[in-house]
Amino acid sequence: MRLSTKGRYAVMAMADLAGHAPDSKPVALADIAARQDISLSYLEQLFAKLRRGGLVTSVRGPGGGYRLSRASSDLRIADIIVAVDEPIAATRCKTGSAKGCTKTGARCVTHDLWEELGQQIHVFLSSVSLADVVEKRVLGRAKPCNDAGRPEETVAAE
Repeated sequence: MRLSTKGRYAVMAMADLAGHAPDSKPVALADIAARQDISLSYLEQLFAKLRRGGLVTSVRGPGGGYRLSRASSDLRIADIIVAVDEPIAATRCKTGSAKGCTKTGARCVTHDLWEELGQQIHVFLSSVSLADVVEKRVLGRAKPCNDAGRPEETVAAE
């Protein structure tokens, strides 16, 4: 699975916004664009989608900009990616389609594997808040596995 720049940039910009918005003060997109090295016009497109998705609010006028619609601890990374129309999928098949990705329209033999991977990615991204990213609490969230591929905490409990 590959996440396009749309999803990655949206998460980067939202993390920047969360980290640079003391007391919910609006942050200008030009400031985010400069700090994250993202095109301002591209950010404007992304933030229009994030606003429609209810993740940010805009403030007009001098000192205006964007702010988070709720606490960063209540915003999930999966919500950001979905708001900018970025599919979280590991298969080439169209979501919801009965057709598969092979030339004949059948599903390939590994379809279920990739479908489950996409679901696991969504579950993981749904478990990570924007605050987790900003406060660097993402590393170490996954449980290490033993040589049998089972989480080590499961082996210790046996």
